[in-house]
Amino acid sequence: MPIKTVMSEPQDYGRRRMERASFETDRLRVVGDVTLPPDGYQSRFSDALNRAELEFLPLTNCEVTSLADGQTRSQDFIVLSKRHIRVAYPVD
Repeated sequence: MPIKTVMSEPQDYGRRRMERASFETDRLRVVGDVTLPPDGYQSRFSDALNRAELEFLPLTNCEVTSLADGQTRSQDFIVLSKRHIRVAYPVD
């Protein structure tokens, strides 16, 4: 019996926008770029946080600051667990 593969609709990744945002956990402040659709369905910053099917939020071009000692380091990419986020807001 041949194996069937299911193809999903192609994503147009060229039509994404980045929004700079700040996230605070119990131990860290993370400022990074969130990738969002340019407009329409799930294009708001709050939509990215409220998507129940995603447990983690990928961020690029990040600055990670320890709340304990204030030391900051740069990270090209991190994946932040949404359950640890205490405060989140877009940065102008």
